[in-house]
Amino acid sequence: MIVEDDPMVAEFNKRYLEQIEGFEAAVICRSAEEAMKELENHSVELLLLDIFMAGQSGLDLLGYIRKSEKEIDVIVISAASDKERIQKAMRLGAVDYLIKPFEFQRFNAALSSYREKSLSWKDQKTLNQEELDQLIHHQEDKLLPEELPKGLSQETLRVIWDVIEQLRSTAFSTDDIVSQTGISRVSVRKYLKFLSDIGLLEVNIHYGTVGRPVSQHTLKEDQTHRIHHYL
Repeated sequence: MIVEDDPMVAEFNKRYLEQIEGFEAAVICRSAEEAMKELENHSVELLLLDIFMAGQSGLDLLGYIRKSEKEIDVIVISAASDKERIQKAMRLGAVDYLIKPFEFQRFNAALSSYREKSLSWKDQKTLNQEELDQLIHHQEDKLLPEELPKGLSQETLRVIWDVIEQLRSTAFSTDDIVSQTGISRVSVRKYLKFLSDIGLLEVNIHYGTVGRPVSQHTLKEDQTHRIHHYL
């Protein structure tokens, strides 16, 4: 189901949806109230939901779906980019959140990831911890960039990663990596930023009494599987 009050946007979303294998637009609703009525007559697995609409908002509809315990997953597609609404949508169980305007590539990633995850759930009756972790983190991993950013090389990343693995139990700075690799400080910063962007490093700023603040990096042990795609 597509819930979108702008007819043109709803049509674009429908056309996008039809380009992705495994999906069909069952019904398009122009308001939350219309969607609530249609949900009594239509069985849908996924709802593409706008937030800003006349009358009740998309968040009101999402709350209604959860309170009525309907087995429907929701992907929010909205211009609402404030932290409060995004957090509320996620707390109400939205499986993904796309901020308008968005590219088809992001739309495709969201729907394809949802399809694969949904099929994986259907195939499993019981799960061990490793299988559960893979399903939980599946969507996040799907949204990672396919390739290294321009200007970064696999060889240099491997050198830096080897040092990070040696320092994995402690926080480290850019200078710590520079001193062990001989790579320039500017280059090391680029690689550390990339590792932070893909969720491998946590960065904390430490302010001393003298000199510039120092960025201390800590490895996120539960996310180390992400590096393998780039090595």
